[in-house]
Amino acid sequence: MNHYRLLAVVCSFVTPVEAASWVADARGNGMGNTGVTTADFLLAPFYNPALTAVYRDHDDFGLLLPSVNLNVRDEDDTISIVDDLQDDIRRFESSGGSIDAETIAKMNGYLDDLSDNAPLKASGGVGVAVAIPHQTLAVNVYARGYVELFTEPKIAANTGNSFAAVKARYETSSIDLLAFGYTEFGVAFAKKYEILQQEFSLGITPKYQWMRTYKQSEAVKDFDWDDYDKSEVKDDAFNLDLGAVWLKNAYRVGISVKDLFNHSITTFDGQNHYKLDTQVTMSVGYVGEFLSAAVDVDMTKQERFTGKHDDTQFIRFGIEGNAWGWGQLRAGYEIDIENTVDNAMTVGLGISPGDAVSLDIAGSYAGEHQLGGSANLAFTF
Repeated sequence: MNHYRLLAVVCSFVTPVEAASWVADARGNGMGNTGVTTADFLLAPFYNPALTAVYRDHDDFGLLLPSVNLNVRDEDDTISIVDDLQDDIRRFESSGGSIDAETIAKMNGYLDDLSDNAPLKASGGVGVAVAIPHQTLAVNVYARGYVELFTEPKIAANTGNSFAAVKARYETSSIDLLAFGYTEFGVAFAKKYEILQQEFSLGITPKYQWMRTYKQSEAVKDFDWDDYDKSEVKDDAFNLDLGAVWLKNAYRVGISVKDLFNHSITTFDGQNHYKLDTQVTMSVGYVGEFLSAAVDVDMTKQERFTGKHDDTQFIRFGIEGNAWGWGQLRAGYEIDIENTVDNAMTVGLGISPGDAVSLDIAGSYAGEHQLGGSANLAFTF
């Protein structure tokens, strides 16, 4: 087992949606995952529907096809340890228990390592959008999918390195997997207004959401990442996003309210709940010809799985340098004030020849065990 296998499994959650948390947008990801005031009209629904009406004079149509994002946090190498342990268990059992004492002790060492490991977490997303900006009413039709996965070893106590003790230990040890999958389809509407001689853009996104949970608990020797879908529970709901942006030359102040109506979904055994709560984010930004910058602050925390201590609430910083619309360099930093996710640095690169086709890539780093990456392909006319 390696990280590429896990990424393939995360993709398998997301891919069926054809289309919450981390947004699949390489431009915003490269700028510290900011975007409430700095996203363009094509990516507006992912951050703030009000930005759907904030576009350049020559923008008549936009197509995002697609954006993708993957993040993995495995700070204790759980993937590799489980893989190595399962290899040794297979050799041990195929030999009828006649394997050497050194290998038996090594298996016990793997179990000791797993007993102290922090939970493994992974997330991924994809998105597509079609935008038609217009001064009467700007419209963006989009779809996106998102999944997050939480894996935790549950290891029996160490009772020694004997054949019987180690065999009994791995047979009574397990790996627990929890996952949440999410798909939404929506249409963002926005329009600019002048209020008290100040320019504002207001937006709303009615959307439909499909939610799924997965729960798996198997003996460590039998655990397989591919078996996640045996416990699928489905639910769906209607929801709304709201947004507003104040615009003053290149300066912007904005607010985004995602998922106005709270929803939750349980696992098949009723023991775990995933909460999709209202998320409010404030932002200040600067969008100039050659430089853009933003600070986004979550005013509410996202709780996610109850009882798993996986709440997050971010402060994000981002900056972008733009070379006459043909190329962009980006950097950012994000801080989780709930200390669930390590603080991360982000970098990004954009290539936009003729300012009509845009290819964006981004990466995030918070130590060798927490990595992420994303990519976009967009067309604007």
